Amino acid sequence: MTQSRRRHKLLIANRGEIAMRIIQASRSLGLDFVCVATREDAASGHCRLAVETAGEQALYRISSYNDPNEIFSVADASGATAIHPGYGFFAEDHRFARRASERKRPLVFIGPSWSVIRDLGDKINTKRLARSLNIPTIPGSDKPLYDEIEAEDLARVLFAFQTEQGVPRPVVLVKASAGGGGMGIEEVNNPDKFRGTFRRIRNYAKRQFRDEGVLVEQRFFDFNHLEVQIVAERSGKNVVHFGTRNCSVQSIGRQKRIEVAPGFAPQSIRYAFDAAEVLESVTRHSLSMAREAGYDNVGTWEWIVTPHGQPFLLEVNTRIQVENGVSAVISRLPGKPRVDLISEQIRLALGEPLNYTQEHIVFEGVGIEYRIIAEDPENKFAPWVGRIERFSWTPQEWVQVYTHVPTDRPYEIPTEYDPNLALAIIWGKDLREARERGAVFLDSLILEGRNAAEEPLQSNIAYLRVKTIDLLMF
Repeated sequence: MTQSRRRHKLLIANRGEIAMRIIQASRSLGLDFVCVATREDAASGHCRLAVETAGEQALYRISSYNDPNEIFSVADASGATAIHPGYGFFAEDHRFARRASERKRPLVFIGPSWSVIRDLGDKINTKRLARSLNIPTIPGSDKPLYDEIEAEDLARVLFAFQTEQGVPRPVVLVKASAGGGGMGIEEVNNPDKFRGTFRRIRNYAKRQFRDEGVLVEQRFFDFNHLEVQIVAERSGKNVVHFGTRNCSVQSIGRQKRIEVAPGFAPQSIRYAFDAAEVLESVTRHSLSMAREAGYDNVGTWEWIVTPHGQPFLLEVNTRIQVENGVSAVISRLPGKPRVDLISEQIRLALGEPLNYTQEHIVFEGVGIEYRIIAEDPENKFAPWVGRIERFSWTPQEWVQVYTHVPTDRPYEIPTEYDPNLALAIIWGKDLREARERGAVFLDSLILEGRNAAEEPLQSNIAYLRVKTIDLLMF
């Protein structure tokens, strides 16, 4: 363990599965840590793991994960010197990151520098930077729109453009410029209904993000959603990538359900375009933009690709993502039995050098990540609420399961938080084997329970099983 790492204690300001993975990463790095938990999360696996690993003093009770004052109070009480926000909550809040780093008792923020989060978290700034580098972006506004007449004029231009291109049902997207993760977005397919939608999104953006700025963009249909995993030193000079992901299997609310790495499989699937060239292009553009922005930690460049193979930059996520593990499972580094991007994120945020170049990173096989959720896919993915009574699977050397749900006792699903129950990451030597193994895992999975009305638990397992059949096909 390095001298700089030895002096740090990490506050894990998140919950559930990601908190557990940060605990495990902290242990592998030799770091002390403390966790937080609300009353509703008392039965969560991250509470149990924290106490079993480091004793009762490693767990602090709080009333909310969204209260920065509580979080910083825990940091002071515990003597923490660094803070990991996980994903969600404060992970992409540049104000929180700035406060952490500039307070009287400063904390190292495990993530990019606050100014990088601010600059790339702004969709407008991101689009302008991309366009300055000749990186393709989605047709639409390149500045926040506040005036509905100006916004409507642009929307009509986009409707007309799609009509000229032969699009049978033109649609534009109206989205909060400060939003993310599929939140604050609505579709409009009738120019006469645009103003009402614009006002609704503008009001939503003001409530949720304290910024009324709205973007108006062309809506693409039948596209694939690709991501590029970026990792960089704190200096912002040494930047590498850990491959691509395909995140096209999503709920109707644009929430991801399956992620696959790499993003396409040209060796086994015939595409209507040069898939290998598209993957190389989005990776090259992402690295170029990361270097230009001085990116200095882990992050993701998100893209959409049309059926003709045209890539367009969607946004930049300045945090570790849920699907980081599916990129790690296909990545190889010299002398390391496995890659852990959360460990890399922590290590680099604490100022350690990368210690490898792009040439050292080798990719092997195909990874599939399933998000296992108590929900009803046939009813607009409505969340199911109740008690989990049985949760188990058949262990295999090719599967990793991350979950905060206990497997040795019943678990009441808290309604206050996201409905994710577990992540399962499958590895195969090629797409065929990964899909076969994914099906075997899902078929072995036992997830049972009942709600207050004694109705059986609903989950997305059958949905994931069906979607496994045609993964990466376009």
